[in-house]
Amino acid sequence: MNCWSRSPSEPRPFPYKLVATDLDGTLLRDDDTVSQRTRDALAAVTEAGAAHIIVTGRAVPWTRHILDDLGYDGLAVCGQGAQVYHAGEHRLLTSVTLDRQLAGLALSKIEAEVGPLLLAASRDGLEGDVLVGSGYRVLEGPLPYVPMHDPADLWAAPLNKVYIQHPTLGDDELAKAARATVGNLVDVVMAGAGVVEILPLGLSKATGLSLAARRLGLRAADTIAFGDMPNDIPMFGWAAHGVAMANAHDELKAVAHEITASNDNDGIAVVLEHLLAG
Repeated sequence: MNCWSRSPSEPRPFPYKLVATDLDGTLLRDDDTVSQRTRDALAAVTEAGAAHIIVTGRAVPWTRHILDDLGYDGLAVCGQGAQVYHAGEHRLLTSVTLDRQLAGLALSKIEAEVGPLLLAASRDGLEGDVLVGSGYRVLEGPLPYVPMHDPADLWAAPLNKVYIQHPTLGDDELAKAARATVGNLVDVVMAGAGVVEILPLGLSKATGLSLAARRLGLRAADTIAFGDMPNDIPMFGWAAHGVAMANAHDELKAVAHEITASNDNDGIAVVLEHLLAG
C-alpha cells in the first residue's frame, strides 16, 4: 500500500466543511423536535471536522430555546439573514434592521394593489418582541407574541421584518403580488404556511450565511445546505450543494441539486449518513 492509500478502517473525509440547515420543516420535525438520528448524524459530521450552522427565518428570541435544547454553541443565522447569533455566548454579533419609513411606504403600496393587510412584526434585539395585529392568524405553538392594539406600535421600535397576510389571497399569490408591487423597495419572501415577510432590500439567508461562514474562514464552495421553503432559494444559490426536503415547496425543489426524505423522516440524516459512509 502506498503512502497515499486509505486503510479500510479509516473513515472517508466528509466532503463539506460547512453544513447549513434551515429549522422549521427541515431540521425540526412537525412536532418541533429534532430526532436522535439527526442529532447523531450532525454530531458525526462535526466530529469529522465540519461546522454546522442553523439558518432560520425566526429571529433570535424564537430560536434561542431550540439551540439551547440541542446543546448548540456555534453560530446561527436568524431573522432571514438579519442576525448572526453566537449561541454559546448568547450574543448577537450582527443585526440588520428594516427601514421603517420604507416599510410603511411598501405596505401602503401593497394595500393599494390588493386591499387591507393583516400585520405582525418582529422587533430587533436579543429580547425583541413579535407584535401581532388584529386578525393576523398566528400559528399554533409555544412561541410568545404580544398583541398589538394600536397600529402605531408597529413603528415604535427598530424591526427586523414585517409579516403580512391577506383575508382572501393565498401565501404564494400574496407574495407574488407584493413582490411585483414593491420589489424595488424591499424584499418579499414566503417562508412557510401563513408567513409572508417584508425584509430589507438585498437581505436573505445567503447574505447572513456568507457573513457567518466568513467568521469561520469558510466559503460557499465548502457548503451543503438543507431547506424546504422559497426563502431558502438564495441559500441554495450560494451553497455548493442544495438539498430540498421531500416536504419542500415546489419552487425550492426546482432549484435543488438533490431531494431527500421529509423532515419527519430524517431527511438531513439520510444525506449526511450517505456522505459520511463515502
